[in-house]
Amino acid sequence: MTLAETGNYTAKLTDGPLEGTTVRTPFTASGDPLARLEIPQGDGRAYLYVLGGSGLEFSGESGTGDRPSAVGYRFLRTEIQ
Repeated sequence: MTLAETGNYTAKLTDGPLEGTTVRTPFTASGDPLARLEIPQGDGRAYLYVLGGSGLEFSGESGTGDRPSAVGYRFLRTEIQ
């Protein structure tokens, strides 16, 4: 299954430097949300967020199966690249 076939969800960043930001994110090939998000900042830093923020949200749209439409992520650390 390709990323195009698995669809997307909204990653909600619940704390840290990007608190309140949402990012459109593809599901993994198996259809699960990503366990971690690394968000580059363009200045040699990247913010690392992991699953565990505000939980899962489901839109109830037909055809989405049991996959969430939004997933919460919590800030873990800043990485220097």
